Amino acid sequence: MAPQRCIGFDADDTLWHNENIFELVHERYCGLLARHHDAATVRRALHATEMRNLDLYGYGIKGFMLSAIETAIELTGGKLGADELRELLALGRGMLDHPVELLDGAPEVLGLLAPSYRLFLITKGDLRDQERKLAKSGIADRFHGVDIVSEKNLRSYELILRHHEVEPANFLMVGNSLKSDILPVLALGGAGVHIPYRLTWHHEHAEMPPASEGRFFQAASLRELPEIVERWR
Repeated sequence: MAPQRCIGFDADDTLWHNENIFELVHERYCGLLARHHDAATVRRALHATEMRNLDLYGYGIKGFMLSAIETAIELTGGKLGADELRELLALGRGMLDHPVELLDGAPEVLGLLAPSYRLFLITKGDLRDQERKLAKSGIADRFHGVDIVSEKNLRSYELILRHHEVEPANFLMVGNSLKSDILPVLALGGAGVHIPYRLTWHHEHAEMPPASEGRFFQAASLRELPEIVERWR
């Protein structure tokens, strides 16, 4: 096992903005269906469809759009018009073409940590879309390894750490989701830094972990990370 300390980073809403793009599309989606149902009803129906399809489609924009089209067909009683369908597809293409906008401090913090630690990008979602965002981010060269998985749970982290020959005690995971980024790593014996994003998808909500002295940290922004890493070390 490699003795060097290693730091993993989530991507969406940890290094670059993502959920705000979905929120804007949700608003336009509700507007598109406004003559059929109120916004609250549309949001509830879409969320239910997403959850029902999650195991089949996985995470990401493409799965979201398939669920959005299915929901629109249901909410319009099968009367979704061709023009409305084209508009929905345009929303999806716009999301996939959206520029990558890094969170404040991301390049600087990675630059500070990269000389002393092995850095890994560990994210879930559509492979092609995540690869696209990483390539456009300008920070791909900071990472020793990149893992794009279908789900982030205890088993997936266990396999990733084994593949990179990292002991859990030498691993710190940084992310905005308690459910996906922090709790599985703590369960393995690693450490985690939770940096909440201003928006959190319902599916990612989780209870705060119990006190884990020296293994669970919270921060308001990435710029606090170097000081936290020193405390962890």
